[in-house]
Amino acid sequence: MKWLQRINCFFHCPKKLLPKNFENPFTCTRQLNVLSFPPNPQSLKALCSNGQLTEALLIMAILGFGMKFEGYDALLNACVTRKAFREGQRVHAHMITTGYQPPVYLRTRLIVFYNKCECLKNGRQVFDEMCERNVVSWTAMISAYSQREYYYEALSLFVQMLRSGTEPNEFTFASVLTSCTGASGFELGRQIHSLIIKSNFESHIYVGSSLLDMYAKAGKIHDARGVFECLPERDVVSCTAIISGYAQLGLDEEALELFRKLQVEGMSSNYVTYASVLTALSGLAALDHGKQVHNHVLRCEVPSYVVLQNSLIDMYSKCGSLTYARRVFDNMPERTAISWNAMLVGYGKHGMGSKVVELFKLMKEENKIKPDSVTYLAVLSGCSHGGMEDRGLEIFDEMLNCKDGVELEIEHYGCIVDLLGRAGRVEEAFEFIKKMPLEPTAAIWGSLLGACRVHSNVDIGEFVGQRLLEIEPENAGNYVILSNIYASAGRWEDVRTLRELMNRKAVTKEPGRSWIELDQTLHTFHAGDRSHPRREEVFTKVREFSVKFKEAGYVPELSCVLHDVDEEQKEKILLGHSEKLAMTFGLIASPEGTPIRLMKNLRICVDCHNFAKFVSKVYGREVSVRDKNRFHHIVGGICSCGDYW
Repeated sequence: MKWLQRINCFFHCPKKLLPKNFENPFTCTRQLNVLSFPPNPQSLKALCSNGQLTEALLIMAILGFGMKFEGYDALLNACVTRKAFREGQRVHAHMITTGYQPPVYLRTRLIVFYNKCECLKNGRQVFDEMCERNVVSWTAMISAYSQREYYYEALSLFVQMLRSGTEPNEFTFASVLTSCTGASGFELGRQIHSLIIKSNFESHIYVGSSLLDMYAKAGKIHDARGVFECLPERDVVSCTAIISGYAQLGLDEEALELFRKLQVEGMSSNYVTYASVLTALSGLAALDHGKQVHNHVLRCEVPSYVVLQNSLIDMYSKCGSLTYARRVFDNMPERTAISWNAMLVGYGKHGMGSKVVELFKLMKEENKIKPDSVTYLAVLSGCSHGGMEDRGLEIFDEMLNCKDGVELEIEHYGCIVDLLGRAGRVEEAFEFIKKMPLEPTAAIWGSLLGACRVHSNVDIGEFVGQRLLEIEPENAGNYVILSNIYASAGRWEDVRTLRELMNRKAVTKEPGRSWIELDQTLHTFHAGDRSHPRREEVFTKVREFSVKFKEAGYVPELSCVLHDVDEEQKEKILLGHSEKLAMTFGLIASPEGTPIRLMKNLRICVDCHNFAKFVSKVYGREVSVRDKNRFHHIVGGICSCGDYW
């Protein structure tokens, strides 16, 4: 029989066509005994369906020139599913050796196979050799480039596709819009949007989701919302994309409001949705809401993906609850570098240097995840905030010796400047900057200027302050700190000169905003805010508290006011700072003895920091303030920052 002759030929066929474990004739004989004969394409398809790819490849080799479309299709599909690279190569080699000319569909499957196995070069070679292409083959190659973040190659191929006269479909548009997002090709994305409208694909769910994602990541959230509202139907992907867009732009309240609205409308959520909402809650420091979302995740039995658990760690840390953050961290079945870094940053922002060093030691002992650049930033910053300058310097020396192979970046040098300055070693920090192999940034000079203010080093402070005014002439914070340094030295003429310079340059400070969560409701206050429902009561109380605190030793820090007005007016302006309004509201609206937790969008000013210390001292309240830089935990009039931030 012919199939017996093919068995004989099989043992003499080229090795590259044989399965790896079929090179020994005795092995082959054992395998042949379990197959039904004579071999045919139907038995090959059955073997592929049952996951017996090795046996199916044996049938392919035996059939030789008798292989047809159905057999190759079944084999390629099996190879794609299993990402079986060597086996797929043998299928491709068999086509070439037997002179089989695959149709467009099979060539496209080859492209998909190679791309699935991350061999884009092989996939592109198959694509380039195609005499005829359709939308699917173009899309397969464009999608492969886009998924592997070869955005410019994807966009270039899309242009070639249009020039060839091939019409894109919804999947093509979705893939190429992803590339526009990754390559920051916003203007090109707008052009593609116009083409999408002409092609009547704007209302397609895949295309719409990709469009709103592109606009959101380009910072055009209103355009993204417009696309979202026009979608005839919404799925979890489109809902998550728009919520994520708001959260990534820092529009946390808008993200949370939209999440609530969509939940009422029956939106289904996945782990990415919850991770985006937790990002928004982190920005708002809304602990009660965060706990609610966490409970919802547990009740709905959402799979414990690492990205979701990392978001929970970040949320709890930024909401001031390190106990919950550590509990999530300890219960993770697996951790990534992001997990360790999130926990380290959390401890560092709270000034818990010893915890940072302890966790860093545990990370190195486990030896599963290597410390990266962010890890060392978190550790050095934690040592700085925790008053552990000697340990921080030791770890920096370890980096210099490349023990973990992490390359030093400007931010690491900045941590050392901050660490030395915080410890009062201002001159040493100044010399360190001079010897740095990298050009110091405004942030590094700003860190040293802050140290000069705290430790009353006028000479270095004046030099650094003038340097910063040259680098960042529009940054109001630099004028304020330098003004404080002059004021503390009694150099009032220099203070006036500095303020006149501010007026000439029309330098203005970013409006302050603070918020506090009570009974699962966020209360937001702006500087001089008159919009809150209890505004009159709050303003009356803040004046009363100021008088009471003065009796206990509080002296308003008038140098924090940037306006050229008299002292009485300056004190009035200080009383309208958003932090004081939020703290006052917390005092009058929460039960006696409960902690007051608030958040500030900027760095807390010296006067509000002093005010918070007196709130803690006079009323026996623990005050927790998360400003732009770190947490301030104030108990009994003493702050965890050591009055340096």
